[in-house]
Amino acid sequence: MAEDRPPTIDPVAADRWQRRAPAHSPWLHEEVGRRMEERLEWIRREPASWVDWEPVRGGLAAHARVAQRYARSRCLVVEPHHEAAARAALAPSLWQRLRGDVTTFGDAPDGAAQMLWSNMRLHTSADPQQLLARWHRALEADGFLMFSCLGPDTLRELRALYAALGWPPPSHEFTDMHDWGDMLVHTGFAEPVMDMERITLTFETPARLVAELRELGANLHPQRFPALRGRAWRRTLEEALGRDLRGAEGRLALTFEVIYGHALKPQPRVKVGEKSTFSVDDMRRMLQRPPQA
Repeated sequence: MAEDRPPTIDPVAADRWQRRAPAHSPWLHEEVGRRMEERLEWIRREPASWVDWEPVRGGLAAHARVAQRYARSRCLVVEPHHEAAARAALAPSLWQRLRGDVTTFGDAPDGAAQMLWSNMRLHTSADPQQLLARWHRALEADGFLMFSCLGPDTLRELRALYAALGWPPPSHEFTDMHDWGDMLVHTGFAEPVMDMERITLTFETPARLVAELRELGANLHPQRFPALRGRAWRRTLEEALGRDLRGAEGRLALTFEVIYGHALKPQPRVKVGEKSTFSVDDMRRMLQRPPQA
């Protein structure tokens, strides 16, 4: 994979979507978050502090599951676009305030978290390597990243339908899990573990399918149709959906490929040479590292 390989995402459209996306958690995001939270069973180390990156869209119920699992851990929520909604949804109870169990909000300081959790965010980033680098900085050495995103088989039925009608793509392209693994290593993470599954959602009507897609995201492809669509186009779309996507049970089916990723932030390595320079924090971490047998 080339280091500068970009996704097919229009950065202006991506920024606009992040600011204007509905301030609630889509069902699919919550379901993916539930499945990813179950994978924390594999992690033996309980983080003393963790960051949830944009949980309003990523899944507030999933956030609650992780917070319950790590009830003794400090949590920082990074929510640049929907902080008011996050504060309202995650307002602590009286008992939580008495225990000092209060979620904080703001930007993540460097090296402060032992886990960073990001559910269904990465595939909408116009510069994913920059976002991965930001997550890497937020973690302390030996901290770990848990993330999920959509993969390239997502909406394959809709892509085929649009191509058959001679229309531009219905969405931007989604990155393969092997490329995500390469980007993690390039960013400085170690031991990436990637996994994927396909989830099929079914819908009773074309109108319900279109409404769900609008909740999930926007078409960020640079070559998307540049103007507003009319009623005639909408009728053509719904007729094609009803004809081409209807399965044996009479419902419309769409595939979503979901990628799960886990990676560690390794201890810093000192390059040995005539002159070596490293930070005080790096020195402190190396001195605190237990000796290897």
